[in-house]
Parts: sequence; structure tokens; C-alpha cells
Amino acid sequence: MLMLTHEARLQALREELKRRDLTGFVVPLSDEHMSEYVGEYAQRLAWLTGFGGSAGFAAVTLDHAAIFVDGRYTVQVREQVDGNLFEYRSIPGDSLGDWLKEVCAGEARIAYDPWLHTWNWVEALEKQIEPAGIAMVPADGNPIDAVWADQPAPSDAVAIVHEETLAGRSSADKRAEIADWLAREGHDAVVIPALDSIAWLLNIRGGDVAHTPVALSYVIAHRDGRAELFIAPEKVTPELTQHLGNAVVIRDRDEFQAALGEFSGRSVSVDPSFGVVGIAQALRAGGASFVFKQDPTILAKAVKNERERQGHRDAQAQDGAAVSRFLCWLEETAPSGEVDELSAAAKLEGFRREHGDLRDTSFDTISAAAGHAALPHYKVDEDSNIPIPPGSIYLVDSGGQYPAGTTDITRTVWIGTADGSAQPTAEMRDRFTRVLKGHIQIDRAIFPQGTSGGQIDALARQYLWEAGVDYAHGTGHGVGSFLGVHEGPQRIAKPSGGQAGTNQELFAGMILSNEPGYYKPDSFGIRIENLVLAEEREIDGAEGRYIGFETLTFVPLDRKLIDKKLLTDTEIAWVNDYHAKVRALIAPQLSGGDLEWLERETEAL
Repeated sequence: MLMLTHEARLQALREELKRRDLTGFVVPLSDEHMSEYVGEYAQRLAWLTGFGGSAGFAAVTLDHAAIFVDGRYTVQVREQVDGNLFEYRSIPGDSLGDWLKEVCAGEARIAYDPWLHTWNWVEALEKQIEPAGIAMVPADGNPIDAVWADQPAPSDAVAIVHEETLAGRSSADKRAEIADWLAREGHDAVVIPALDSIAWLLNIRGGDVAHTPVALSYVIAHRDGRAELFIAPEKVTPELTQHLGNAVVIRDRDEFQAALGEFSGRSVSVDPSFGVVGIAQALRAGGASFVFKQDPTILAKAVKNERERQGHRDAQAQDGAAVSRFLCWLEETAPSGEVDELSAAAKLEGFRREHGDLRDTSFDTISAAAGHAALPHYKVDEDSNIPIPPGSIYLVDSGGQYPAGTTDITRTVWIGTADGSAQPTAEMRDRFTRVLKGHIQIDRAIFPQGTSGGQIDALARQYLWEAGVDYAHGTGHGVGSFLGVHEGPQRIAKPSGGQAGTNQELFAGMILSNEPGYYKPDSFGIRIENLVLAEEREIDGAEGRYIGFETLTFVPLDRKLIDKKLLTDTEIAWVNDYHAKVRALIAPQLSGGDLEWLERETEAL
């Protein structure tokens, strides 16, 4: 079969729109579950445009087309998407509504797939464009699917049981908690479309989505503790059926939409962030009274129980040994100039596979050399790949999915030259040390119960602000337990950043990243990331409950980039104590040159 060019694909879509008497169509990067990572079958944006980033959308009319991305992808979108076919638009500065009003003359019918957009998204867009005579129309079947001849089928990987020894709680116990929530809130059922919420609630995992071990499915949980799991029959094994028991009815995934019509006269809750328009429409058509409320598993999932906390510690110990071996290898090998970004990422994954029960990477490794390190969300591919230059900074942000836990770590290191003559500049060491100082402040923070991530974000930025610089991303995100590497509702970020979660109270048991950074365009980038566990702190004479952080990630920091003169005695003591813990945890897993490297890198400042 001949592979269509992107121009031919765009033309095929337009012909399909004409056939349906539509003026345009919106193409998001999402699936029916509003997942962060989507299966190959749902990569409609990439198929149409060639864009391979993790966030963005396109809009196509019969005469115009545009692709909308944020500042993370300004360079990438121009490398991957033909500017003769698609206008480049930057969000949030450019809005879809304004663009549609620019390009649509008179009355227009813009279609959207109701299974790929939330109710709030459609409602907000309609308010913006309806005064201009532009109507939003739910498509009956996705127009791209109609013209994508070789569209992959959804994954048929079987769902697997996540043992209670790792989950720490039974599915029955979790379902009872949801039933209690439904009783308190006065609802008969809750629809759960988020794949990681389903995995957590039923203690199952899967292999349907890259980087996140989930199974394509839906759940309807009932007030009496029962649940219905809608999943493709080929994904169900006898082990899964036995695990779920009689209180969980397994139904074909294709029955889900019809099942939403079975709640006439009853109250059903749906999360507005994950409940797509198609779900709301089906509930309404069936006579249900539905309300939008946060999925009750979200907060429960975020607060890890004791077994999950220990699982994270165990996974981090394995991961720390693998990353330490990689950094040793990198220090020895990269000064030759023969290591590139892709080969470095592959080598790191190889070390992870040697050191633990790695099931997948937890996201695409950010392996960024020189100027690429100044792009916080850089994704290396065959086209962008470059050799790591000797005498430069290299940033690697990576993680692994282990049955015991999910890891995420960033280290920024100096790549020397073969003769050892090249040294980091004073500016590099200054910026690295200021990032480190902010990292230490988050790690050492103690705050009263009720504090949100938005309230402590400035602790990480203060030393960069003193130098008149900052970074444009959040300081920390939640992390799942053998689930999503980006898990809500908690995060650490500027309260004014418009990101959900900054007002979420931090509870003991939540796991977050601690990752301040600095980026000098076209020159270098710095980020230091560990994961931390929120825990209650006992303080003599404390008036109320207080929270602090337990460090979970243990890998050496690059001493060559630290300017000791900028550190206080307390900060020096923190670095020395941290490196002593790294040595105690990781050294027993290493030998030979790797062990010698670790001992040298963890010496006291």
C-alpha cells in the first residue's frame, strides 16, 4: 500500500468533510480517556500533520489548516510539519476560536469527535464562536478514521493482575470507599473513564499505552460496591476474572455507550476532566441526572499507602544503581565525542533492564546535549539527534516503570574533553548551584497541613530570581505507583500559571517531583530532579500538624558544576548528607569501576 503524503492526507480529510456537509474539523492529540499518552490507533494528529510532540492540536477547514502548540514545541513543530500545509499557531497566545473566526466566512459547521473532547472544552469554544455564526457539530464517527486506511487497531494486550502485596489494599476495599463517597454525595453511580483510575481501583495493569501500564477500558462503579468493567473480551484472562470476583461484572467494551443509557431517573457522577462529551450525551439521552465532580479515585490514588511507599523506595534503589552506572559510563565514554543523544538514551535503558524488573520507560527519555538541553521538553529522534560535544553540559531526564513503583529523575552533568582541559564556565556553575539551592529548599521544606504546592513553589525559584532569571515550567508534579509518571491532583508550580493542581492541599503519602531548572537558549540547560514523599513531621511544641518531605531518589549530583562558595553551611551539609545516603544505598549494588566512580562522586564537599 502506498503511503499517503501529508498533503494527500489533508486533501482526503477535506473530501470527507465535504461529503458530510461540514466546514471543518478539530484534531486533538487525545483518546477516549483523555490520557496523557495515547495508543497508536489514536495518533490522529501525527498521522495528519507529522507532528510527534506530546501536546497540541490541529484545525482544518475546506480552505485553511493550522496546528496549535505551546512554547515547548516551537522548534519541533517547524521541523516536522509542512508550513505550506499548516499555519503555525502558538498557544495560549493564539486561540482556536479566534482562528476559526478569521478563516470561516459566514455560517460554518465545525465538527469535533465527541469522544475526544470534554464538555467544558466544547462549551467554552461554542460561547466564543457562536456569535460569529459558527456552529460546533458532534461528528458521527471520526472523519480521520474514515480516511486513515491503515489505521492501527487498538492494542489487544491482556489485562494483568496487580498483586495486593504491591497495591497495599484490595480492590474490594477501594470499591467500598467509592461506594461510601457515592452515598455521601447522593449519587447512584460514578463513571470512571481515566485509565489509571481504573487500574488503581481494580488492582489491574495492562500494556495498551506506551509508558503507562494500563488497559483500555471503562468502569461504572455503583453505590452498593459493585462495579462494571467494560473491556475487550480478548484482554480478559481466567486470572483476571478470578481476581475481580463476583462483585465486578465484566462486559464488552462495545457495550459501554449503551450501558450509559441504563440510568434513567438516577444520579450519575462524571469527572469533567476525563468525562468526554460522548459520555455526557449518552447519559442525558438515557434520562440520567448527571453531575460533574472530580473522580473520587483521584485523591485516594495520590495518597500512597505504606506498601506503595515502600515499593517506591525499592524501585528507586534499583533505578539509582542503573542511573549511577550510566553516569559512570558517560563520564568515561562521552569525552571521545562518539556518544550521541540517541545512543546515550539507549544505553541508559539498557542499564535499567539489567538492574531491575523494568516493564517500560515511564516517558520518552529527554537526552539533551548542548543547546538541546535548553529545551525543557526536548525529544530526541533520528532527525534531531546530535553527538554530545566534549566540553559541554548534558541533561538527561528519564524514568522507569517497575511493578513496585514509577521513577523519574533528571541529572545535569559536565562532559569533559579527552585531555581533561575543558571546565564548566563560571556562569554554568552559578546557574547550576542556584538551581541546587532551590532544590534543597524544597527538599527541606516544612509546612503546616493545608499548604498547597503553589504556596511553596517560590522556595525553589528564589535564588534564580536573585540573579534575574527563572524557568517556565512547574517545579513538581505528582507521580503514580506503577502508573502515570504525571499524576494529579497535586503539583508544585506558580499559582498564577493556570495549571490545575496548584491549589491542591499536599497530604502525607503524596509523591511529587522536585525539579527546578534554568535554560539559556541555544547554549545549555540545567535541571535537578528527585522524587520526594510528603510525610508528617513531629515538631516539639507544634501547634497543629506539619508536613515535610522524604527524599526517594538517590544518584550523585555532579560536583564539577557546584560552586561551593554559593552554598551556606546548611546547604553543604545537605549535599554531604545526601551523598552519604547515596553511597550507603547504591554502593552495595555496584562493583569495580562503577563502585570507584560512586565513591569518588559522593565524597564530602
